[in-house]
Amino acid sequence: MAAEIVNPASDGNTGADEDPGTAPDGTFDPAFALHRGGKMAIQATVPVRDKDDLSLAYTPGVAKVCSAIAEQPELVHDYTWKSQVVAVVTDGTAVLGLGDIGPEASLPVMEGKAILFKQFGGVDAVPIALATTDTDEIIETVVRMAPSFGGVNLEDISAPRCFEIERRLQEALDIPVFHDDQHGTAVVTLAALRNAAKLTDRSLGQLRAVISGAGAAGVAIAKILIEAGIGDVAVCDRKGVVSADREDLTDVKRDLAGFTNKAGLTGSLEQALDGADVFIGVSGGTVPEAAVAKMAKNSLIFAMANPTPEIHPDVAHKYAAVVATGRSDFPNQINNVLAFPGIFAGAMQVRASRITEGMKLAAAEALAAVVADELSADRVIPSPFDERVAPAVTAAVAAAARAEGVARR
Repeated sequence: MAAEIVNPASDGNTGADEDPGTAPDGTFDPAFALHRGGKMAIQATVPVRDKDDLSLAYTPGVAKVCSAIAEQPELVHDYTWKSQVVAVVTDGTAVLGLGDIGPEASLPVMEGKAILFKQFGGVDAVPIALATTDTDEIIETVVRMAPSFGGVNLEDISAPRCFEIERRLQEALDIPVFHDDQHGTAVVTLAALRNAAKLTDRSLGQLRAVISGAGAAGVAIAKILIEAGIGDVAVCDRKGVVSADREDLTDVKRDLAGFTNKAGLTGSLEQALDGADVFIGVSGGTVPEAAVAKMAKNSLIFAMANPTPEIHPDVAHKYAAVVATGRSDFPNQINNVLAFPGIFAGAMQVRASRITEGMKLAAAEALAAVVADELSADRVIPSPFDERVAPAVTAAVAAAARAEGVARR
């Protein structure tokens, strides 16, 4: 069924007199029809029907609430939207598979992210696209606007700047700061891998994984797999295995080399795949079928590049016991929407000061458990539309926040 379009065409010089589905080239396109006027709006939660309502919602009634918050700042969580709203922040430098397209062009994606927060987690979110790519300016801007929000979701910010931006914001703020391109992808990948291992009668500790891509997602996936107890994981970039003997590594990759690749592998991605149990692709490009054929028996292939997986499912199924992609038209979609709404909902429910590694691990375990009794080769991860997902992740994250001492209620 087609999506209902509730926003009218904009006035002005954007084609208001045209069919609302008219694309810039004059043809009809349902994607442009859906986006006409934007995908979201601000809506009041209280009525303003008469002067009495007005006097409560605004002056003079609002002054009482302002004065109370001034005396007890923590009351801002109870008497404003702060505890229920996330800032979705980008600089437009790494948008989907489109790359550095700038802040204006990123807005449709950020609006989309915001409505996913609401649809799948009951969390309000505001898209904020910044007209700067300077690390210090991004950090300063987010810190200055943080009083209005209960959490910050960093989105589509290119590596390696994204690592520093997230780290410094986490240090500066006492609200959850979460770079979804890193940790959302990592949480869902771990959940699916847990179930895939279970389906093939193995534990994570018995698996050797190879990750193609040493950017934001690749680094975060490696970290969470190590935290979860995987046997070994090697990460590959364009020049091959990220190993301690390489002299061309960035600080992030040098750190990565320090806690991955216990086997001491060197050389190309194809060489690393020889005998590997798991392939995880977050890089694009194409892996030769000959390299796939040399993976271990009952291999697990998560080729997540969009729109073209690193290993096409038709090829992967020749050799693998479980195949996952980032696409919705194949089984086992590794989709971040399975994680970030529930993670933020759980963290904000208990007013967590940050999102810890334990909270991310708890989210992955809860997500895997949703379909743990329904496993098949085509079902190692639930659908984003499975209504059990968000409540399970929310509850697990809230409990983990309390256990780790970062919850404030």
